[in-house]
Amino acid sequence: MNSNYNYPDSRGHFGQFGGMYVGETLMPAVLELDEARKKYMQDESFKSELSELLKKFVGRPSPVYLASHLSEYAGGANIYLKREDLVHTGAHKINNTVGQGLLAKYMNKRKLIAETGAGQHGVATATVAALLGMECKVFMGREDIKRQKPNVDRMRLMGAEVIQVDGGTGTLKDAMNAALRYWTTAVEDTFYVIGTVAGPHPYPILVRDFQKVIGEEARRQMLEETGRLPDSIVACIGGGSNAMGIFYPFLPDEDVELVGVEAAGRGIETGEHAASLSHGSVGILHGSKSYVLQDEYGQINEAYSVSAGLDYPGVGPEHAILKEISRAKYETITDSEAMDAFCLLSEKEGIIPALESSHAISYAVKYAPKLGKGKNMLVNLSGRGDKDLTSAISILGM
Repeated sequence: MNSNYNYPDSRGHFGQFGGMYVGETLMPAVLELDEARKKYMQDESFKSELSELLKKFVGRPSPVYLASHLSEYAGGANIYLKREDLVHTGAHKINNTVGQGLLAKYMNKRKLIAETGAGQHGVATATVAALLGMECKVFMGREDIKRQKPNVDRMRLMGAEVIQVDGGTGTLKDAMNAALRYWTTAVEDTFYVIGTVAGPHPYPILVRDFQKVIGEEARRQMLEETGRLPDSIVACIGGGSNAMGIFYPFLPDEDVELVGVEAAGRGIETGEHAASLSHGSVGILHGSKSYVLQDEYGQINEAYSVSAGLDYPGVGPEHAILKEISRAKYETITDSEAMDAFCLLSEKEGIIPALESSHAISYAVKYAPKLGKGKNMLVNLSGRGDKDLTSAISILGM
């Protein structure tokens, strides 16, 4: 690791970002979690059990695939896809939930709770709860329940209780608020499985460390496939877990460009977007300091994206420090551009991407000619688009 990069500190700070901004009711729970993280993630039995689950239950390693038709269409760099859409439950979320579920088991917690926007994290948590024989409650905004009905059905089929959250705009932020409130009443026997690299310490580092398997595999696979590291890595960002997962093992490789793609929604100028890093300011949300969408009084603004998984008014604190030290750059893609990419990858490669991942695909197609021929770009295809078909077909008028 680059000697200039030594984050977080022992209290979970990434420079001025991160930390534990929680009430006294939750402090014992997050401190207990931090102690368990330090203890069990170095434990040989835990590491062995996690490795077996990732291999035999999740289906890792996921492949790296040269999208030759898409590359030819873009007319520049070769575009490779890290196929997280092919792992069990159809998205990268399962890597983290298997890890946190196993950690809960080692901590003798028998109940899991989670929040979800696009539903993939909820499905992944319900899946792990079924695997480990635990009770499961998933908090989900009313609007996301409408947008992601197939995933709601999957959660219920696996025995999870899906709790509709009616407050606010009925999206991911409100679901996370509700889950945190519930956790304060149930910390004794309940483990809160946060789905992204946000929230109070130790969640940003905990989720990153369970997701870094994506980048570790990709590093080996690109060396085997091409003989060198990729020139550029592109990933979509809401809270930022799939991006941190693929970025982290490449942080010391300063010749490898890292690009996060946020949701510009209906256009930055409309104010209806979810681009916290690109157009937010420093504030506190869900127990952590980072870039957030907020008004002049520090009240959180609503985020908007056609993609439920990117519809979050904050971002993980490690992305904030990567932006501040210029180790990663952050760009935006609109709903319309993402929908075009959703269709394009389906038609060119026979792969239907999640709307979240479509933002990264759109940026990759625009950027490939600038990067140039002979260069290699790796895009993290964070999830598959089955869950988005109903809303996508409605938008497309098909």
